[in-house]
Amino acid sequence: MSGPTTVADVDSGLRSVGYLPSGSASLVGFLATKLGKPVLVEGPAGVGKTELAKALSRYLGRELVRLQCYEGLDEAKALYEWNYRKQLLRIQAEAEGTGWQEVQDDIFGSEFLLERPLMTAIASPEPVVLLIDEIDKTDQEFEALLLEVLSDFQISIPELGRVEARTQPVVLLTSNNTRELTEALKRRCLYLWLDYPDLEHELEIVKLHAPQLSDAIARKLVEVIGMVRDLDLKKPPSIAESIDWARALLLLGATDIDDETFRSTMSVIVKHRTDLDLVAERVGVRLQSPLGA
Repeated sequence: MSGPTTVADVDSGLRSVGYLPSGSASLVGFLATKLGKPVLVEGPAGVGKTELAKALSRYLGRELVRLQCYEGLDEAKALYEWNYRKQLLRIQAEAEGTGWQEVQDDIFGSEFLLERPLMTAIASPEPVVLLIDEIDKTDQEFEALLLEVLSDFQISIPELGRVEARTQPVVLLTSNNTRELTEALKRRCLYLWLDYPDLEHELEIVKLHAPQLSDAIARKLVEVIGMVRDLDLKKPPSIAESIDWARALLLLGATDIDDETFRSTMSVIVKHRTDLDLVAERVGVRLQSPLGA
């Protein structure tokens, strides 16, 4: 499909695939497709950063190539590595007396290359959406490795030379903001901060994914979620957990979110033992009286 021509195109396109963006998300998504610059999406866990990349891939009709970051991630797992077993078999198949130079030329061809996510995105004949997820879990050395890819959309392979992108990928990097990223990386990116949605926006999201839920229960659900997030928790409930809770209430046939219903189902949105006690004490008590009293 052809790319979007306006910010409104991106907004309506993302909505059509089940993602309700903020205005800033639609704007940055549009600029990313037109300027060809990567987008750094930061914010707390569970606010829809990864889902934004997935939604863009669906809306644009592009394959999603995902690199899940973790501590210790290196070049071999992110870019490429040589298929050593295949190379060894090729060497063994050479006729006796063949010189090293001839063998070397044979075994360092593209057919012996194992593409990892970054290489896959660069070498793809069709444009893709590249998601570099949780970049803050890696170290600064890995960030430095990314700079060539993000600046010029190319990868330098000593044995083969430079591999340039055949198409222009849309690149999103996500970060839960657990560490400060380098200025060199940030300079190459557009920036988007995603926070937990306001009540009306989250209500719209919940109703989209659980349309059978009554308006009264849906509104009370997002109000309670807001109270829970205001507490000092190890892990506040994500948007996905709000949706899970709405679906659970539907399955249980709940007609209200009273103290009893809340205490029996709060493990859907609260996932740490100490958080359970705190939420039961603070929010459960408030549900015994009119909400917000």
